[in-house]
Amino acid sequence: MNPLRAFAVAVGHKTFTSAAVEMGVSQVAISRQISILENHLGVQLFERGSRSVRLTEVGRAFGADVAAIFDELERVTQRLVDHETDRTIQLRVYPSVAHYWLMPRLPDFQTRHPDLRLRLDTTVAPLDFRGTQLDAAIQLGQGGWREARSRPLFAETVDVVCSPDYLRRHPLRDPADVAGVELLHSRYRRRAWQDWAERMALDLPFREGVEFDSSLLTYSAAQQGLGLAMGQVPILAGELARGALVQPFRAPVPTGADFHVIWPTTLSVAAKTRHFIDWLLDQAGETPEFFRRRTAGG
Repeated sequence: MNPLRAFAVAVGHKTFTSAAVEMGVSQVAISRQISILENHLGVQLFERGSRSVRLTEVGRAFGADVAAIFDELERVTQRLVDHETDRTIQLRVYPSVAHYWLMPRLPDFQTRHPDLRLRLDTTVAPLDFRGTQLDAAIQLGQGGWREARSRPLFAETVDVVCSPDYLRRHPLRDPADVAGVELLHSRYRRRAWQDWAERMALDLPFREGVEFDSSLLTYSAAQQGLGLAMGQVPILAGELARGALVQPFRAPVPTGADFHVIWPTTLSVAAKTRHFIDWLLDQAGETPEFFRRRTAGG
């Protein structure tokens, strides 16, 4: 590795003298390291003159590849250092989960871990930790995310929800009554009403209604009395408990998917992330992943 590193630095500086200054060694030491590499490879990488050196064609091509490898190694190493020392947790989470489920619980996390901070990424896209700075994610699915581990937090169940005022204006006594009122749709959950109608054996005009860009906007529209939404009950538990939303039929249906906390396996899990994952699991009533709870006799 030392000869390769000396060669990569020399390629960048074009002179042995400047390379020696960067590496904190003598010009002779740089020349010796590159000679070792040339002897090992059986090719000449530099043409040496009395006062200068010049890359050969082979050296120029090989140097570009070697320099790129060391640049990538430095980037990955710095990423690891940042990952281990930064006190900010980078979390990808759906806007609706962040607003209705996570944020009401965050004061408890801040009390338990006042030295840690959370940065939310609410991008709605397939999860791939490669090329990101994400430490963890909360996503809906059935497991099997690439180069990652996961734990279920809670199962997804859905039910019709609306505002109390909307229910007073549009009495709904039976699921079939849904066919005569305004349906609210979420862009990324466009099949929600169709799936519910099929489970209820209803001939529902599920393509009609108003579409919103996110479930967060859809639920907000329902709270403001604009129509019926297909609500994710565990996320909306707080809104349902305080009466901001109601379930006309009280017939939640499991979808077969779960909300998971997910973290990458390409890096060691930093202490900050371990604490946050265990806190999420605790909030969901699940056992910890990393730090075992102390018992009375332990």
